[in-house]
Amino acid sequence: MDHMKRFAIYYAPREGVFADAAAAWLGWDLGRRCAVAQPDVPALADLTADPRKYGFHGTIKPPFRLAADATPDDLARAVEELAQGLSTVEMPGLEMVVLEGFLAIVPGHDPALSGLAAKVVQSLEGFRAPLTEAEIARRRPDSLTPRQRELLAIYGYPYVMEEFQFHLTLSGRLDTARAADLQKAAQAHFAGLIPQPFRLEDLCLCGEDAEGRFHLLHRYALSA
Repeated sequence: MDHMKRFAIYYAPREGVFADAAAAWLGWDLGRRCAVAQPDVPALADLTADPRKYGFHGTIKPPFRLAADATPDDLARAVEELAQGLSTVEMPGLEMVVLEGFLAIVPGHDPALSGLAAKVVQSLEGFRAPLTEAEIARRRPDSLTPRQRELLAIYGYPYVMEEFQFHLTLSGRLDTARAADLQKAAQAHFAGLIPQPFRLEDLCLCGEDAEGRFHLLHRYALSA
């Protein structure tokens, strides 16, 4: 883990048909840490280029550089301990939508999921290095609401706490016509494979390598 540039806490599906279909759609298997063949969908490689480096995931604690006084092993132990005190979150299901120009799979709003994410963000905040000026600028603070700017200053990311919206990204930004076509292709690809109900059962500690690809490093079952 020592060679990772950044770390993040994600949801990633356990091994099975949903995980396999999702990895194939993006062309990167987060768990196996390798590229995989994508389905024969026009321009899919280009349309999934942005999310491919992250792998199929739902963000719980966004990517962060490790604090100078922390080690990857320290972080791993903290995530393991945190997972032992958290319970599985179960929701009725997931749906595929166009979310702010991106194709994504989302659950309905669930207070238990939002509460879990908030606890993870707060509990692990001591492991996050402060943002640099360049990192702050990349978040375009002038485009954020006052509360989002406050969250960026406190937690290094504007879309946490009450701004949190869990989603599983399937594309980069799309125009309207392309979004409709890609959604039809994705619905066919995932037909019968999206879990109903949907359970978030683990915290996945992931790391970003030198080439900007994320890897699943450890999976910790929620066991409270």
